[in-house]
Amino acid sequence: MERHLAEEAQRLGLDVELRTGSAENLPAEDASVDFVISTLVLCSVVDQDRALEEVLRVLKPGGKFVFIEHVAARRGTWLRFIQTLVKPLWRRMGDGCQPDRETATALMQAGFAKVEIEEFAAPVPVVRPHIVGIAAKHRLQDLSEPN
Repeated sequence: MERHLAEEAQRLGLDVELRTGSAENLPAEDASVDFVISTLVLCSVVDQDRALEEVLRVLKPGGKFVFIEHVAARRGTWLRFIQTLVKPLWRRMGDGCQPDRETATALMQAGFAKVEIEEFAAPVPVVRPHIVGIAAKHRLQDLSEPN
């Protein structure tokens, strides 16, 4: 998809720099990027908390994390039971994907200044609950204002 993104950025006259790497060790300096974009990644990273720490580390003050992810179904539902039941096989077939991972909770607890999440049901049986949203890093003036 990098080629398509680069072509679209060029078509729109945008100057972008694309980097690839591991979510737990992003190839960027501290506070150096305006946006981090994640599409169906946080279900399969080895250390989700570390990946979110890395997002916060590389974002500039006021930077945004834009994401779309599938998440665990609500506890006590049949879908959650099925997600947990198929997890071992699903991880093997889905490159480490954990269908019962509580990514929305992890995002809310990661330390972002603001997290906006919208949930929707995608037409995929086991990984039906999805979230889309934006998480913002504190701006410098937010940190210096008295409580």
